[in-house]
Amino acid sequence: MMIVYNLFFLIFSLLLTYSFLFLFRVVLIKTGLIYFVKKKWLSIEDCFLVYQFFRVPEFNESMQRNKLYHKVLVYLNSLTSIEDSDFTNLFTGKKPNEIILRLDPSQIIVDEFLGAKIFWINEEKFLVLKIRKADKRRVLRPYLQHIHTVSDEIDEKNRELKLYVNVVDNHDDRKGRWRSVPFTHPSSFETLALESDLKNKVKSDLSSFVKAKQYYHRLGRVWKRSYLLYGPSGTGKSSFIAAMANFLSYDVYDIDLSKVSDDSELKFLLLQSSTKSLIVIEDLDRYLTEKSTAVSLSGILSLMDGILTSSCGEERVMVFTMNGKDHVDPAILRPGRIDVHLHFPLCNFSSFKTLANSYLGLKDHKLFQQVEEIFQNGASLSPAEISELMIANRNSPSRALKTVINALQTDGDGRAASNIGRRSVEENGEPSGTFYKEAINAEEFKKLYGLLRVKRCRQSQSSDLISRQNEGCR
Repeated sequence: MMIVYNLFFLIFSLLLTYSFLFLFRVVLIKTGLIYFVKKKWLSIEDCFLVYQFFRVPEFNESMQRNKLYHKVLVYLNSLTSIEDSDFTNLFTGKKPNEIILRLDPSQIIVDEFLGAKIFWINEEKFLVLKIRKADKRRVLRPYLQHIHTVSDEIDEKNRELKLYVNVVDNHDDRKGRWRSVPFTHPSSFETLALESDLKNKVKSDLSSFVKAKQYYHRLGRVWKRSYLLYGPSGTGKSSFIAAMANFLSYDVYDIDLSKVSDDSELKFLLLQSSTKSLIVIEDLDRYLTEKSTAVSLSGILSLMDGILTSSCGEERVMVFTMNGKDHVDPAILRPGRIDVHLHFPLCNFSSFKTLANSYLGLKDHKLFQQVEEIFQNGASLSPAEISELMIANRNSPSRALKTVINALQTDGDGRAASNIGRRSVEENGEPSGTFYKEAINAEEFKKLYGLLRVKRCRQSQSSDLISRQNEGCR
């Protein structure tokens, strides 16, 4: 009897204890006291345990972005425990109704790895890792490797290209700063009005560059590539840059030289750019001829192939655009500073057919023959002008073609007269007037950089003589 009584009392005591704990937890949750108890418990732990702290700054000593900082931030924002942080920022995601959580500054997030509890503190310009000294040797290195692996997987899955522009920061002594927005330009090589052979050569050149790290290092050269896109406005240079970025999945850093105060700031902007990026300067010839920027010629040359570029220019593609290169200092165009020259001419019949297919869905039309005859007579417009006419009349392809024909007849004749000199050079076997050469093959190399002497040849020979004797000038 006594045994039964004791057993009953034990069961009753356990039930009473569990009921009390359950009610206590409910009270804590409902009143927010659980948050207070957790913080007090952590304070008590800190009194008996020894911790070590590691700081992960946003920038390194050279003021370049610390890659580890980005990886840690990506990793922390992926943790489910971010919901338990004091404050969590909410953002809309790419997908419909998607909500993304992001850690707020000055907040703490807790993680667990191999049985060890790890704390991260999000401070301004750096992250702080807090770990027990007893766990450091066992956990720290594999934990950091784990962060690398997870963040790389997340980046690959959620890769979002960004467009960076330089702005003037009046509250900072260093002035120039990058600001970014998502890069959503839809341009691709398939949508460009260029010869298929040319597009394939460019894509092949970019693909070879991406895989050529060891090759460049074996030659003792910086792993970078540079392009010059030159031609009249509206010929597709900016769309070509966007297509390059989308093809490579590279971020774009668009440098506005008018907002750069001096050569030092230009170097600082380059330091702040990341790998796998396109460094773009548009209308470079205008800045140089009008002297509308505080950046000197030596500053531009240093950006192209200076010591700083050699140190932090790895895995970057530099792109410069010009309306024309006849009045540009040859020092800018020499081999080593510009690897590939691409000429963007006014529209020809081949480009017109590409535009008609893209904008109007036409592969052939009875008016095509009339359009071809007009082009053969020397009339031309820019691809941008023709495409806008097609967009405005896209509901009636026949009306769109008639509008283009009328524009070519009225506005296109003057364009042809102003481009006769250019055609005499472009007729040297180049597809559709677009000049492209790779700098690897020796014969192609000579042709590419021989064009730098064309201007001198023009002074002593007529345009027809240039076309016949261009190889001799080279």
